[in-house]
Amino acid sequence: MPLFLIPFIILAIVAVVAMLLSVRVIQQQQVGIVQRLGKFHKTIEPGMHLITPVVDKVTYTMDMREAVVPFPPQGVITEDNLMVGIDSVIYFQIVDPVRAAYEAQNYIQAIEQLTMTTLRNIIGGMDLEQTLTSREDINHKLRSVLDEATGKWGIKVNRVELRSIEPPATIRDAMEKGARAEREKRAQILLAEGQRQSQILNASGDRESSILRAQGERESAVLRAQADRQASMLRAEGEAQAITTVFNAIHASEPDQGLLAYQYLQMLPKLAQGDANKVCIIPSELNDALKGLGSTVGEAVRGYTTVDKSKYKAPAHVDVFAEIEDSKKTADEESKRSVAQAIAEAQQLESGRLARLGIPQIEAQPAPGVDPVAQFLPEQEAPAEPTQG
Repeated sequence: MPLFLIPFIILAIVAVVAMLLSVRVIQQQQVGIVQRLGKFHKTIEPGMHLITPVVDKVTYTMDMREAVVPFPPQGVITEDNLMVGIDSVIYFQIVDPVRAAYEAQNYIQAIEQLTMTTLRNIIGGMDLEQTLTSREDINHKLRSVLDEATGKWGIKVNRVELRSIEPPATIRDAMEKGARAEREKRAQILLAEGQRQSQILNASGDRESSILRAQGERESAVLRAQADRQASMLRAEGEAQAITTVFNAIHASEPDQGLLAYQYLQMLPKLAQGDANKVCIIPSELNDALKGLGSTVGEAVRGYTTVDKSKYKAPAHVDVFAEIEDSKKTADEESKRSVAQAIAEAQQLESGRLARLGIPQIEAQPAPGVDPVAQFLPEQEAPAEPTQG
């Protein structure tokens, strides 16, 4: 190689190296901080840029996306002197890359220490119960303090979340026992309330059942008494009609002494049929007795036939079937009223129970043209027409 070409080669190499050093590529969502001779010069946006080699240098490349930084659990003392461990997460974003690069030497470490001191300050004014139940308030106060402090660093804190709050093991055991006792207390209260309502409903059901049973027994006794009365009236009416028929037949036939004697002879074998009658003695004066008996009965019958019949009247006719029908209608109406009253009381008890349980009541409307009481009664057959004997 000729010696005069060596300088040109060296110059070409230097030019290539300078070109490589002057080209900088910045990724999307990043910002480059350019320093010239150790002093801030400018910021460069995402893309390819040319800088002056050796003079300019991209010192910092800041990520403009939202960052999530978890911090390890920190021991914090509450107002009631209990040590709790709090694990936090910070969501922040760089809004001014120049201030983030030059205002804080290590802004992540600075945020961590600021978070620790702020948590100790906030938790120190709360007891354990407030600490466990006030996460939103703690997050809001912590974010406000961090956002105000990191604003001069060009960083905006978007959210602060407490991932866990761990009280001491002895406190956790005591809290678990208290929670278990509270749950057992609520269970016993609910069980006692259920038993109380069950006993009330059972007593109410027994009361309604006793009332209905007593009403049924009363109605049954009344119906039996009415049935006995009507049966006695029917028997009395039948006997009266039979006596009237026999009486009219006797007067219509006008019996004489021979008929009465014949009837006397017909009766003698029946008198001898008794179990206690071992010996039957027929007197020799039977004919004289029959004649005397016939003459006596004949005179009595003739004297009776001369009696004025107009003063004897047949007993008044009693329409027992009409009375039975009226009694049945009255009993049906009374039964309907009793069933309607029982249904109303049952619905009232059910509505009261639903109201205590907080369940909305849906009232069932009866179908048009349907008796709301008759639908609960058993079907009854139509009464048969009385037959005249």
